[in-house]
Amino acid sequence: MSFEKLNLIEPILKALKTEGYTTPTPIQAQAIPLLLNRKDLLGVAQTGTGKTAAFAIPIIQLLCEDKRAIQGKRPIRSLILTPTRELAIQIEESFASYGKNTNLKYKVIFGGVSQHGQVEALRAGVDILIATPGRLLDLINQKHVNLSTIEFFVLDEADRMLDMGFVHDVKKVITKLPQKKQSLFFSATMPPIIVQLANTILVNPSKVEVTPVSSTADTINQVIYFVDKENKKNLLIDILKNKKIERTLVFTRTKHGADRVAKDLTKVGIVAQAIHGNKSQNARQNALNNFKSKKTRVLVATDIAARGIDIEELTHVINFELPNVPESYVHRIGRTGRAGASGIAIGFCDAEEKEYLKDIQKLIGKQIPVIDNHPYPLMNHVVVKKAQQQSRRSSNPRNSSGRNNTKGNSTSENKASSKSGFKPKKKTWFGAKKSQRG
Repeated sequence: MSFEKLNLIEPILKALKTEGYTTPTPIQAQAIPLLLNRKDLLGVAQTGTGKTAAFAIPIIQLLCEDKRAIQGKRPIRSLILTPTRELAIQIEESFASYGKNTNLKYKVIFGGVSQHGQVEALRAGVDILIATPGRLLDLINQKHVNLSTIEFFVLDEADRMLDMGFVHDVKKVITKLPQKKQSLFFSATMPPIIVQLANTILVNPSKVEVTPVSSTADTINQVIYFVDKENKKNLLIDILKNKKIERTLVFTRTKHGADRVAKDLTKVGIVAQAIHGNKSQNARQNALNNFKSKKTRVLVATDIAARGIDIEELTHVINFELPNVPESYVHRIGRTGRAGASGIAIGFCDAEEKEYLKDIQKLIGKQIPVIDNHPYPLMNHVVVKKAQQQSRRSSNPRNSSGRNNTKGNSTSENKASSKSGFKPKKKTWFGAKKSQRG
């Protein structure tokens, strides 16, 4: 199917051609016709599936086809609510790209920067507003934003809103919206609280689900290294000695951790920058731009950036610390292996993170291969394996005389490895076959 078969108007088709778009992704092919027919939509889709275009394109077309004359200041007719500043900026860029041949006006608002420029743009009038919950509520309370004229409402990354504690803010925003509107709800996962939220927003919605809930792309080669916490830095540095890894996104759980990792890498000559919520907007945008242009080789991020970074040809994502929320793992590694390209997702797991790994594997429905052959093995893991082997040898009558039964030892080791989930893999120690390096 081509975009021409979706009954799109010429200004949009021209813009899509300029952007190099020829064939819609599955979610675009399914969602665009439904939205053009004014249906509410529940979209279950992972990051990287093309869902921004799936809602931006029909909204632009419907607004352009509305021939009602707008006198004076433009009222806000469409609101897109999203959890992070980075994602909000990228959504605005998408609207600007797809709507470049229309006369629609777009504006993004978020916290962490002065509100002056945002307020001035709102006073001039905008058709489409992209916002994060906190700043939007601030400007609503200050009477700078009026949502009574909204015709299209999009709640994007709903489960991420939950993770970041924005659900109550979202509910406050919803109370400011008119009853009659077309609503779109997107989420990568659908825990019960998100289902309840969707039910309060949508009216007889159509559902589009393009991938299994909480699945990881088959194009991503996932591996785990068991390593003591104090050796993670050394393991990361050793992996990055491979010069074929041109750009790597590294995830930590805390802002302080991101700063520390970036500093440690910089000390050994690896160009790295950190990006997280305590950074100013200018600093965050500068780090992103440097990463995109390859001036920075490693971007160290907290989960706030997990869904707000869209980098072409990003081959490696490294979980320096495993997330304590298993869904975040899916979002993190979804930064690579996009649009059918292959990618490598490397995870470091210390003794305290084994339960996190267990939850992650349960969520994604698969065991992640373990790389045992590396310079910094997890000592507790080694001790446990040896104890298991010794225990099995001691309980074997054939070994009671003290004879060394090599075959029995090998069998015992394999059983212990299988039981604990640590199966030997024939891969290079830094996480990929030779043909997959870089």
